Amino acid sequence: MPCLDDGDNSRRGLPSVLELRRVPLWSLGPLRSVRKVKVISFLLGLTLTFLIMASYILTWDKKGLMLTLSPFHLRTIVNPSSTLSHNLSSTKDYANIKLLVKCITSKLEFSPRKLPLLKDVINTDSHLFSVIPRQFLPNIKSPCWYEELSGKTKVDPYSKNLYAVRSKSFRTVCDYLRKHFQEHLYHSDDNKQYRLRCLPYFYIIGQPKCGTTDLFHRLLLHPEVKFTTMKEPHWWTRKRFGIIHLKDGLLERFPVEDYLDLFELAAYHIQEGILGNTSGDHSQRHIITGEASASTMWDNQAWSYLYNYRADGEPPFLAQDFIHAVQPNAKIIVMLRDPVERLYSDYLYFNMANKSVEDFDLRVSESLQLFEACLAENSVRSCVYNTSLSNAMTVRLNLGLYIVFLLDWLTVFQRDQILVLQLEDYAANLRLTIHKVFDFLNGLYLSRRRQLSPRDPCSTHGEQQTGAWAPCCPAPGTSSGSSTSHSTTNWP
Repeated sequence: MPCLDDGDNSRRGLPSVLELRRVPLWSLGPLRSVRKVKVISFLLGLTLTFLIMASYILTWDKKGLMLTLSPFHLRTIVNPSSTLSHNLSSTKDYANIKLLVKCITSKLEFSPRKLPLLKDVINTDSHLFSVIPRQFLPNIKSPCWYEELSGKTKVDPYSKNLYAVRSKSFRTVCDYLRKHFQEHLYHSDDNKQYRLRCLPYFYIIGQPKCGTTDLFHRLLLHPEVKFTTMKEPHWWTRKRFGIIHLKDGLLERFPVEDYLDLFELAAYHIQEGILGNTSGDHSQRHIITGEASASTMWDNQAWSYLYNYRADGEPPFLAQDFIHAVQPNAKIIVMLRDPVERLYSDYLYFNMANKSVEDFDLRVSESLQLFEACLAENSVRSCVYNTSLSNAMTVRLNLGLYIVFLLDWLTVFQRDQILVLQLEDYAANLRLTIHKVFDFLNGLYLSRRRQLSPRDPCSTHGEQQTGAWAPCCPAPGTSSGSSTSHSTTNWP
């Protein structure tokens, strides 16, 4: 099958189809004495070798759009009655293919996302913006602030937390927090009590089955990194709308206070640093908070249950609109992998029974047909965020369209606020990748007393090293700075 090439610097024609002529047996000379079966085997082997070599030559250094046309597309551009119907080098077929390329390209070149007004974002969730202040505390890295206590919060601040209701492990954490709650309060001169509240300093936002869990556990080993009590609270995309499982519809909404409770342990450590009760090599003021919900990058299906989509079929708001509104300086980490590998891993993880290559192939084919039908009438972005289409597809095909999600995140966050990692690079050179992450998070480092060990974020199994600074982590003074200034959010 020939490949189309729309090079950046020059216009190239369609490669000619390789035509292999049948060599008559009488012309083989010395091979006459060889049995016919061996001759045919030899020719087949030679033909396959030639085709493989030719395919490499034809696709070498190609930068244009490479197409493998489906039988459906071939039927639409080829005249079946012609004996030359498969000769794609003809002028007529070339013109038809160019039309097909133009159609596909027009779908890929989608227009920039139309950003909602900040006042509309705030009005959509006024309670969120009434709880989170416009300005965070200076001289600490994490986005934290003091919240005045009042009413029942003084007695039992975790009694109605919906995460605790649904998570036994978090209920255990709440029991501990409840016992030590009073000792971590700040008492002002006017006898008022305040508790320290924090949001994530950074987010690991996706994608699913791309190594986010491994990165989460490795960063969790760092003494200056404190995650939410659970890896994936899914608050920004699901829980705040009352979604536990999409099939169950909308249930009780998780208020932002419940989400902030997940950072309470981290707030305790930071509070000790503010009060000066620190010990060891690391100041608690340098602690950074994080969360790793792999749905944050892509899941905006809740809007289809709550609001009407715009005329163009796209959601009116995305999760990043709200995160950016409250945290314009947030840091975003994205992990990606080969989209086909991701899709197959996703299939193996989420399908309970009857797993097979054949079943996977069937599901992908059906999902491709559904997605192609959507593209016939809608934009790429509209189809990617289409909840009905997503529910109809038997594999999560749309999650592999990374470019759509990344470009939409870049509409609100700056390029230097988003770190994109590839799972393949992460697996091949773990030390270098962790170094990039630490540097991206503004100079995380390990203590001089700390050694590379199986519990070190940079180590692989069985790797140990003694000595000074762990080579995967920049030492103090070698990074761009250990403190982060939190800008004021200008809310209307």
